[in-house]
Amino acid sequence: MGPERIRNVGLFGHGGAGKTAVAEALLFNAGRTTRIGTVEAGTTVMDYEPEEIERQNSLGLGIASFEHNGHRVNLIDTPGYADFVGDALAALRAVDLAIFVVSAVDGVEVQTELLWEAAREEGIAKAVFINKLDRDRGSFSRTMEQLVEVFGKRIAPVQIPIGEEHDFSGLVRLVSGKAFEYRDGRTKGSPADIPPEVSDLFDETRLALVETVVETDDDLLEAYFEGEEPSPQKMIEVVHAGMVVGDIFPVLVGSAGSMVGIDTLAEFIVDFAPSPLERPMPPTRLGKVTPDPDGPVVAYTFKTSGDQYVGRINTFRVFSGSFTPDGMLETAGGSRLKMTNLFAMQGKEHADPGPMGVGSIASVAKLDMLRVGDTLRSPGCGVEIAPVEVPRPVHEVTVSPRSTQDEDKLSTALARAQEEDPTIMVDRRAETKETVLSGLGEAHVSVTLARVARRFGVEVDVGMPRIPYRETVQGRADVEGKHKKQSGGRGQFGVAYVRFEPNGRGDGYEFVDQIKGGSIPRNLIPAVDKGIREALERGILAGYPVIDVQATVYDGKFHSVDSDELSFRMAGIMAVRAAAPQLRATILEPIAVVKVRVPEDYMGDAIGDINSKRGRVLGMDADGRSRMVTAEVPMSEMRRYSVDLRSMTRGRGSFEIEFSHYEPAPPQEVQKVVAAAKSESE
Repeated sequence: MGPERIRNVGLFGHGGAGKTAVAEALLFNAGRTTRIGTVEAGTTVMDYEPEEIERQNSLGLGIASFEHNGHRVNLIDTPGYADFVGDALAALRAVDLAIFVVSAVDGVEVQTELLWEAAREEGIAKAVFINKLDRDRGSFSRTMEQLVEVFGKRIAPVQIPIGEEHDFSGLVRLVSGKAFEYRDGRTKGSPADIPPEVSDLFDETRLALVETVVETDDDLLEAYFEGEEPSPQKMIEVVHAGMVVGDIFPVLVGSAGSMVGIDTLAEFIVDFAPSPLERPMPPTRLGKVTPDPDGPVVAYTFKTSGDQYVGRINTFRVFSGSFTPDGMLETAGGSRLKMTNLFAMQGKEHADPGPMGVGSIASVAKLDMLRVGDTLRSPGCGVEIAPVEVPRPVHEVTVSPRSTQDEDKLSTALARAQEEDPTIMVDRRAETKETVLSGLGEAHVSVTLARVARRFGVEVDVGMPRIPYRETVQGRADVEGKHKKQSGGRGQFGVAYVRFEPNGRGDGYEFVDQIKGGSIPRNLIPAVDKGIREALERGILAGYPVIDVQATVYDGKFHSVDSDELSFRMAGIMAVRAAAPQLRATILEPIAVVKVRVPEDYMGDAIGDINSKRGRVLGMDADGRSRMVTAEVPMSEMRRYSVDLRSMTRGRGSFEIEFSHYEPAPPQEVQKVVAAAKSESE
């Protein structure tokens, strides 16, 4: 199909709103499935990973397609849980319309707000589907009030429900003025008269829709003042155009569970949604993208996943040009790729992708050099699409294989996990000799390790990362570092007189050479420095590196035969040991700058929690409907903050954290660190 007959649609929103159920209902309505799967039974097309079935939650994006009225609809179902927002953000790059599924029971929730803003930044059209109107406490009016409050007056219902909760039986289309009922378990709406009980609501909301439409066009507004309403076809055109430029956000109603409104949702997608030719093009690092079917190929890889049978799968969306299977493309890095193993995803199944053109979404297997975020393009094209920005990981755990024989296998598995998920980070910290896995939350890390165990057969032990404390000195010492060893034959001899004193905070270790008169040969002085560094690295109090200290070597003794580099390195080590009792060593703890974003209602709780963590609030700013608190907090207090903040704010809070500097720890904290180090060494 040509791009004008393609609709790329994503389902977005908070977890539990029913996105996967809506996707399942749309596929059944189009005849792509013969039965409606459920999340609870683990039988949906989109949620097929074992971890998704076990947790009864979408943990990654799922893709399927269907045809309706001569159009091809590529449907992407996205996770609504905050830990897996990376896939939802990636899906925004691939679609032309974001349909936000909102529960009529729970209303507008935090992930809906965050993803709405991300869709605005991506520049794509937005619409809302109010789901679960047949559930207890499901309310159209209450949900509409929230939508208008959160997203503004551009929210425009194009449908209203007939009945609510157990009496929800159909809907009225405002543009055509036609009612449809779904009685006796029907999955397709039957034309009906508008019930008297909704006639006032119909008149009121249709008037609001008409006024929204005519306000976008001076000619329509003038005609409206003269008593002429726009035709239904004109209203469709204006709503469509308003969606494209972000002036109108249509609202539809229904229930995926009872199939009410699913057929009209499919028609809305075909009639109102933008085509790939109307989508704003994504930002680029190099060049410019235009949706030209006859131009050079430019595509964006928005998902990388692994399959135990076909290996790595990369899924991409074509923004410009066209190509056929076996065509040759290149990455922005210059790698030439032959597109031989092309297919379309239908959940976990693979289907014929058809011709590749503007708007096509397809997958390719066995191209191991391709990564999520990469641009695919015609050789010599010179365009590179900017990767989607994703949150930095904030929840850290240490990982180690239960069997030492699996160390290489675990390393490979973690590297693959990081390649497939940009919100995962693996850091091998030489200082603490730990491998640290970071994700967006506890569930994110847990699911990643479950996939590692399933796909690579590696069982992993998990722990909390060690805090990278430092030590420093508060006193001064003037000592002799002496190393003398005689065991027959040539011996070892080196003496260095060293003065230790505190250095400026943040100035680190400084070695000062004040040797005069050759008391230590010039070529052996660096060995003293090396020995001091080595001893300071081992720590004085608790085994952590000593920083912000100045060591001045001002005199020494040597032997013409027995002195060498080893002797004076040992002399430097012995100098540190001799000085240790006088230096009054203490612990420095790492301090992080934390930016916490919470709704205003949770501002007091967030500040109180920061204070309880020995934090210092630096500032508070407004950020839309939320508040941003900036604070300095010891990193030792932040190890489970992703869990604490989510619990405190009911999932509505988020934060960023970045190391800032070191500060002296309070005495009680020093005691804890020293006691823990002693216990560990024993």
